[in-house]
Amino acid sequence: MPADHQRLDKFLINARFCRNRELAEALIATGALRINRLPTEKFHARVRVGDVLTIPLPRGVAVVRVLALAERRGAAAQAQGLYEEIGE
Repeated sequence: MPADHQRLDKFLINARFCRNRELAEALIATGALRINRLPTEKFHARVRVGDVLTIPLPRGVAVVRVLALAERRGAAAQAQGLYEEIGE
């Protein structure tokens, strides 16, 4: 039975926003990442399908809606299926 949530750091890795856990934790620790408009500094914050994440990235801010959760990091095409980009 699939889980209804996933740790934030794990989602960032599986969706290919970060290459590894250290980078994911550093990004979260800045306090600039938001889940449903609420800032978080918790690596273990729960991400659920339907949540909206605001992610500060070097290329700009990405606002995405979570469509699915993956147990492991897959191919780039598979990772893009985990979320959809939405306007700010």
